[in-house]
Amino acid sequence: MSAGTAWIMLVAAGLIDVAWALSMKLSNGYTRPGWTAVSLIALAAFVWLLGRALTALPVGVAYAVWTGIGAAGTVLIGSVLFGESLTPLKLGGVGLIVGGIVLLRSAPA
Repeated sequence: MSAGTAWIMLVAAGLIDVAWALSMKLSNGYTRPGWTAVSLIALAAFVWLLGRALTALPVGVAYAVWTGIGAAGTVLIGSVLFGESLTPLKLGGVGLIVGGIVLLRSAPA
């Protein structure tokens, strides 16, 4: 697999991680069968995509980027969908995460 394809899979895994976190919240402690199923499917999907991306990318970089996308995306989605507070400090933290992802992507292999 090419590095470009691996990066696409890694970003997709990060975005699906956000969907997984959202579906866990909506499953209400895994008491709602539909959202529980969505959560388990999202979990399987991002683990598979991350595993495939790891065949071409360094594990440290890939894991940091994947968790960064998941963390930053979940903060933003939590604010939009659930009215969670989004303070300047939180936005600064998200900005630092995104900056770290950009630096990791830009660094030579």
